[in-house]
Amino acid sequence: NGVQARNMATLKEIQLRLKSVSNIEKITKSMKMIASTKVNKAQRGMEAARAFGAASNSLYQNAETKAAEDGKTLFVATSSDRGLCGGIHSSVSKATRRLLEAKPESEVVVLGDKPKAQLLRFARDNIVITFNQIGKDLPTFDEACSIADKVQAEGVEFDTAEIVYNEFKSVIAYEANTISVFSQEAFKASPNFAAYEIEDDVLANLQEFTFANSIYWALVEGHASEMCAKRAAMENATSNAGDMITKLTMTYNRGRQAVITNELIDIITGASAL
Repeated sequence: NGVQARNMATLKEIQLRLKSVSNIEKITKSMKMIASTKVNKAQRGMEAARAFGAASNSLYQNAETKAAEDGKTLFVATSSDRGLCGGIHSSVSKATRRLLEAKPESEVVVLGDKPKAQLLRFARDNIVITFNQIGKDLPTFDEACSIADKVQAEGVEFDTAEIVYNEFKSVIAYEANTISVFSQEAFKASPNFAAYEIEDDVLANLQEFTFANSIYWALVEGHASEMCAKRAAMENATSNAGDMITKLTMTYNRGRQAVITNELIDIITGASAL
């Protein structure tokens, strides 16, 4: 009877575990479906932002703008607030850390709560502004403009801004990369700047637009990478939960069979004793 009681207790535990894993499977399956519906929209947004971003940044390439060796660099770590998407955030944080090791005096602006938590461990003194409410939905150009305006309003100066983000490679691959934005002075010092007849007030507007546009590009491309990574992570989690449910069900059935067998033995033993 003691053995049977122990078996029943174990079966109850397996039942509870099965119920818990089944609930998790439902959640991860739903999250995978949600991410799947967002992937196409995110990719379309990314392609548009990539085209505009590359066009505005080609100005620096044509002017042959270079970062001054003794210039002030600002790093903008671009990710989001949301988790459950593999190594998306650590990809940006590690890349920012490597860049900071080469330029330890540089200031850092962080977009997203997740990279902020990671960067605080080793770059607490470098961080000047952080933003949250990032990545809830497809990023907008207005959001990027607000970020650029806030950076300027806080008096954060730079000769070169390196925007660190996850470049979308494919639905199963992304890689940390940077988009460079230069100050008015750095652009003016470009070898081919004389070819452009740009007045100072127009130059200021152009610099602000390019900075906001590059932030938007980084946010949208990072968002597409994140949605694909989230879909993959939730697919793996659902698959793992399914495997666990199969194993737990098998264990439960074996345990239940053992209890029934023991009960039959007790009945037969009791009957033969009469």
